Amino acid sequence: MVLVVLDLIFLIITLSMYTIVPNWFTSTHCVMLGLLLTFAIAHSGGAALREKAEKLMGARLYRIVFALISLVLAVILIVYFFNHRYDGLQLWQVQNVPGIQTLVWVLSAISFVFLYPATFNLLEVAAISKPEVHLYETGIIRITRHPQMVGQIIWCFAHTLWIGTTFTLITSFGLILHHLFAVWHGDRRLYSRYGEEAEKVKQRTSVIPFAAIFDGRQSIKSEEFLRPAYLGVTVFVLLFWWSHPFLLSLTSRVEW
Repeated sequence: MVLVVLDLIFLIITLSMYTIVPNWFTSTHCVMLGLLLTFAIAHSGGAALREKAEKLMGARLYRIVFALISLVLAVILIVYFFNHRYDGLQLWQVQNVPGIQTLVWVLSAISFVFLYPATFNLLEVAAISKPEVHLYETGIIRITRHPQMVGQIIWCFAHTLWIGTTFTLITSFGLILHHLFAVWHGDRRLYSRYGEEAEKVKQRTSVIPFAAIFDGRQSIKSEEFLRPAYLGVTVFVLLFWWSHPFLLSLTSRVEW
């Protein structure tokens, strides 16, 4: 009797899904949302457990494990996005509009400046130096306290504008939600580590780009941007622009 009831419930849910969910909402939309959720849990969860994990395995080993997990999940996300970016409903098509392609490339280049700010210590990222939790107030942090969130929003806007599908829109929505959560989560972690000092930095900076500068709480110091990391970002953007067609062709061979 219980099995009959369960089968009936499953049948009702299945029929409801077919009648409620629109035809354009393919299974790939759900897969992408699942991948985004997995990445968010692993990335933000790993960051939340950093202090305890470092005590158990050491700062360098934690960084290596954290980076490897994040990198593998990020590669899976990128490949899946490339292969299914045109799934679902085509909401708009502006690729033939003059100037749109240039705008998308400019916005993408700007997004990488925010996504990979020079405040990151590359030696610590690679675990060559002992990784530390830093309380920065220099360089791009003067513009926005959460440059990765800003960069992700710019990237999502540019690519959603260019592609114009429901799949890309939902992907962008998920990415932005994760980064908005990271704003709260990142501030919370810094406060737990640095206390009132972190709160003072929070008061002198802003989440919204240039807001702290416009109201006089902060000022830009151009010499802080003259760092090798920004040259690296510039080279990366140029290489990515050059290799973009090759990457699309390469990922298309992966049957995901």
